[in-house]
Amino acid sequence: MVSQPGTSWMRDREGMGVWEHRGKVAVAGWGVSPMDRRWDGKSLDKTLGAYAIAAAKKAIEDAGLKLADIDGVITPSAGAVGVNDFWAPRPFFAPPYDTEDGLTVVSAEWLARGLGLKNVKYFQSNTGEIGTQMGQAAQAVGDGLSKTLLVMYGMGNIEGRYGQGGVNSLDQVRGDAVFLLPWGAQSGAAMNSLIVFKQYCTKYGKSVDALAPFAVNQRRNGLMVPWGYYSQHEPYQITKEDYLNSRYIEQPLRILDADRPVNSASAFILTTAERARSMKQKPVYILNHNQTKFPVRSTYYTLAENVEATDGLARMMWEGSGLGPKDVDVFNPYDGYLQFTQQYLEGFQWHGVKRGEALDFYAGDIRVEGPHPFNSSGGNNGTGRTRYSLFTDSIEQLRGTAGKRQIRIRCETALAGSTVPTNNGFVMFSKHPS
Repeated sequence: MVSQPGTSWMRDREGMGVWEHRGKVAVAGWGVSPMDRRWDGKSLDKTLGAYAIAAAKKAIEDAGLKLADIDGVITPSAGAVGVNDFWAPRPFFAPPYDTEDGLTVVSAEWLARGLGLKNVKYFQSNTGEIGTQMGQAAQAVGDGLSKTLLVMYGMGNIEGRYGQGGVNSLDQVRGDAVFLLPWGAQSGAAMNSLIVFKQYCTKYGKSVDALAPFAVNQRRNGLMVPWGYYSQHEPYQITKEDYLNSRYIEQPLRILDADRPVNSASAFILTTAERARSMKQKPVYILNHNQTKFPVRSTYYTLAENVEATDGLARMMWEGSGLGPKDVDVFNPYDGYLQFTQQYLEGFQWHGVKRGEALDFYAGDIRVEGPHPFNSSGGNNGTGRTRYSLFTDSIEQLRGTAGKRQIRIRCETALAGSTVPTNNGFVMFSKHPS
């Protein structure tokens, strides 16, 4: 098995210059699985492994390849899919049973076996969330570790608590979790986001209700994604009144601010630009990737730290891609909670939005048909907690295959990434290699 040690592949600091593989790596195919609210623990055709295989087959077919063409497989670590990587204490089936690989998690080795891949030489099963994972995959292809790399990202969701491992598996809160995770796995992230958002609204004199237009538009965009959770299971448009009247989870976090966990998988084919040009689809070239892991200085991040992190991320992206704010056409930043997405919008200054201006921007025309088609994917808030919709939409927009979501303005480049402002990974895509 060949893998990249540590984090040496990362582009996580300023001063690294233009990415050495700029325009030499491309996305040649993608696919998504069916999507359910959760896996019931019984139906083997709906496990994360089954969905990973379904998504991978679609991606390989989309690229016009055969199984024998795949020489690398990369999948996320267990922590990245929202579930634990150990079997006890919930054995779904009778013993012998010592792993959940292929059930609630999917390793690269398991996926290769499940697909019947015979020529894989590069395996990587310990990546992060999809923004970081896509950067690692692009670097692996650029460095020659794989010529035709299958990238799988899944989001698992089973009965019971979301995030079954670690402190969240306990019945009582202990230690630092009393302050950091008082109500479960997501409460720390939510509290962090809300503290920062309250600071933001206070500093710029904004109302928390000003997120309503963004929430409404995310659902609108998401309903135009045929495989999304809402378009399949709850196909109705929310209104401003629906948003403002939705119940609070942690004030000012409303339930319609938060994405909904789902059980699903996606897959992408990354290869060299040269090989991609002879494949079935138009290549979507990768111009740069960057990662941010900003050190927290206290119990929670502050607004100032969020600003510092996203400003630094933007500078790295401009440096590595050779582009600037005015060059980005499609912008799909992370929206797990709507309270922090404006940090990306203002940090990258998309369509000229400066610090403190995002909520006013949301009140304008951000529809895909309009002059500012922000987050055309519908994001996680509009499609379910997939995280990969940010990337599939960027690819579709540049291919011109986004259907009703196809933006009307110039569409030559796309920027996508996740997760939170202080810990994330972003990738710059383009129709052209330079």
